[in-house]
Amino acid sequence: MLLLIQYTLIFSSVLILVALGGCISEHSGVINLGLEGIMVIGALGGALMMRYCGTNSPVIMVLLVIFAAVVFGVLYSSLLAVACINFKADQTLVGTALNLLGTAAATVFVKAINTAANPDDHSSEIEYVRARKMFILNINGFEFNWFMLIAVIAVIAVAVMLYRTKFGLRLMACGEHPQAADSVGINVYKMRWSGVLLSGALGGLGGICYILAGVSIWKFENGVAGFGFLALAVMIFGQWKPVRIALAALLFGLFRALSNTYVGFPSLVALNLPSNVYNMMPYIVSLIVLALTSKKSRAPKAEGIPYDKGSR
Repeated sequence: MLLLIQYTLIFSSVLILVALGGCISEHSGVINLGLEGIMVIGALGGALMMRYCGTNSPVIMVLLVIFAAVVFGVLYSSLLAVACINFKADQTLVGTALNLLGTAAATVFVKAINTAANPDDHSSEIEYVRARKMFILNINGFEFNWFMLIAVIAVIAVAVMLYRTKFGLRLMACGEHPQAADSVGINVYKMRWSGVLLSGALGGLGGICYILAGVSIWKFENGVAGFGFLALAVMIFGQWKPVRIALAALLFGLFRALSNTYVGFPSLVALNLPSNVYNMMPYIVSLIVLALTSKKSRAPKAEGIPYDKGSR
């Protein structure tokens, strides 16, 4: 049971961070379907920092890895911003392209690094055993990951930003009525850029959190197993509201954790279901939940619509 709680919290942390990123982007008016690719690139930045940073200080290591994941995520999300905000490209197509490019680019990059270090090594793996231990605190058998705390802080910070700050209110205005926002002097392009870049920062954090969840070596050609899309389902189920997103992430995280720990529950093992069924559970649940709640979903009105300053 303790292991189930541990995995539920860490997977929920991943979903919270990435879903909050998607929430901010959509509140600004840009649909970020490229969260999957952003997660991979953010994970790449954090993994490289863990591999090459020689510090023995856990605090410095955590801060540097977070910084690297955020920077890589922001830089990669800027591709979405340029294409969709400046060039008014189709946001769905650009997001899909970023997902495909992210995993492919990370795989090629890591293979090149490994081959340069060892001509016989053509793998896409990065090992970070020593660094990973700095992110974990063992409390009476429970492994506390610092990203669990970061996810809680992110929920509070995003909720305060959206509903209690001038920046957040302007951001949401650009996702609801961009022409009206522009008429009172709000720079819609700037606000949408801000939303996408913040989304990239949180997506990058979610990526490094995901690969640190349970392994000490990550093979980048595996990507992030659809967690970017699962985070979008969490965001929709949470109705684009930070606290609801956190609660939805706990539900989805629980089903994802079951696929890792079901062997510890005799009643589940007695069902004699293949392990792949348990691996599919979070995605099946997401389909069912979205099918039942889609009619009540209320997305920002102007999301996915390129802003044209001359239209009214």
